[in-house]
Amino acid sequence: MRALSRVYAVLVYVFLYAPIAVLILFSFNDTNVMSRSVWSGFSLRWYRQLFQDRMLLQALENTLIIAVVAAAVSTVLGTAAAIGIGAMNRWARRVVMNITNFPMVNPDIVTGVSLMLLFVAASRFLGGASLGMGSLILAHITFCLPYVILSVMPKLRQMDPNLYEAAQDLGCAPFPAFFKVVLPEIAPGVVTGMIMAFTLSIDDFVISYFTSGTTQTLPIFIYSMTRKRVSPEINALSTLLFGAVIFLLLIINFRAARETGGAAKAAKTEGGGTR
Repeated sequence: MRALSRVYAVLVYVFLYAPIAVLILFSFNDTNVMSRSVWSGFSLRWYRQLFQDRMLLQALENTLIIAVVAAAVSTVLGTAAAIGIGAMNRWARRVVMNITNFPMVNPDIVTGVSLMLLFVAASRFLGGASLGMGSLILAHITFCLPYVILSVMPKLRQMDPNLYEAAQDLGCAPFPAFFKVVLPEIAPGVVTGMIMAFTLSIDDFVISYFTSGTTQTLPIFIYSMTRKRVSPEINALSTLLFGAVIFLLLIINFRAARETGGAAKAAKTEGGGTR
């Protein structure tokens, strides 16, 4: 039974990652026709053409600006919101957490259309452009916030709630006490939430498509490429995106492993000292 389970797991992973492996392999293929699954020789031509494409570089710049700003703002707001939710009573916390979880289970197309209508209506009342870089950043902050809150909340629950009050009793002002006592305790959750927000922002297509106006991000640029003759540049671009996501996931897992190892070592040290 155990051998059958392992075979099943291997087949599932092969099914999931074989297409990505083929995509990475053919990003180095020398042929200029993407529909031809024929190996014509190893070449880096598509990576060179990728970084010579002005429209692509502009889309990459827009994507990075939006992702950095959205991750930074949503991390600050999400951390503050998590601390506020943690201070609520049980029933209020449950209601607010359900409201927080709703954007994650809501279909992206519903969120994208509703945000588009909101931005258009706001521009009519307040004036100015309705859709563009500003609307993209606001939309990305909106759907990144719940993930930051959910990343910070477990760290707040693990922290001793008396530490903050103890720091104030010892003469530390509220804000310095937060930065010197609370923030170091919840820092792993904050960093994890920020990396998740950055990754989700780079990856998003549906919400960005409805709130972008004339501003192009990388997912929208890739979609526009698929409307015309599909260039093998998409293989190279997808490979780079996949590598970036893998790199961020490795950082998250490395931090989690180091934190778990540090906690186990501290517990072992305390156990030895007690004896």
